Amino acid sequence: MDGFSVRVEEALRKRETIVFSADCEVAYSGRAEAFLPRGDRLFIIKRDGTLLVHQPTGSNPINYMKEGCAITLDKTDDGLFLRCRHQGKREWIDARLFAVHFIHTQDLFDSERQLLGGSERDMSDMLFANPSMIEPGFVPLSREEHTRFGFIDVFGTDAQGTLTVVECKRCAAGHNAVQQLARYVSRIREAKGVGTVRGIIAAPRISAAARKHLDELGFGFVAVEPPKRLERYKRDQTSIGDF
Repeated sequence: MDGFSVRVEEALRKRETIVFSADCEVAYSGRAEAFLPRGDRLFIIKRDGTLLVHQPTGSNPINYMKEGCAITLDKTDDGLFLRCRHQGKREWIDARLFAVHFIHTQDLFDSERQLLGGSERDMSDMLFANPSMIEPGFVPLSREEHTRFGFIDVFGTDAQGTLTVVECKRCAAGHNAVQQLARYVSRIREAKGVGTVRGIIAAPRISAAARKHLDELGFGFVAVEPPKRLERYKRDQTSIGDF
């Protein structure tokens, strides 16, 4: 495995990303003590000294060390060891390598930040900017209206001037969403001193039990998909007026 050692040491010196698979056993000490018996694993070493050890299945690493580690190869009478040390956290990993299946090294660069889309905040932004998605004549007055129960996603008035609370859910709305909406409506009635306040849940779908409870309270539901792939809105979205 001399060729493997030379390649890893050169990549570490150049601060390249290293990906390799090996038949190995792994010992860890730090937050706990752990030992992973012999098996095939996937290793990822990043330029900042992060180490990830994956098994052949699953999305989470079986072992990992955060950035800032000192990583070395150590050839001893017992075999070849990949050693990872984090002095600040007093953690270490020793992986004894019995055989290497493949290795790839690459100088990678990425300074971008991930843009997130499709959250409930994105939904409320979308509805505030496009109030007809809620229903014709809806006029938004504020976003994240503060109450002692939390923040109302969209607050406005309907075509008749009735105060209306819109609660957004990015997934299926259930009983908890209806209860939350009921609390918001009650709080707005008290705070504004009015007898009638409408409530609407905006979500991709709603459970049958939640819809029954919503109907009993006299509230409405509008089917709205959260914005996908960072797109602002869907022009063909169904509004509450279609029900």
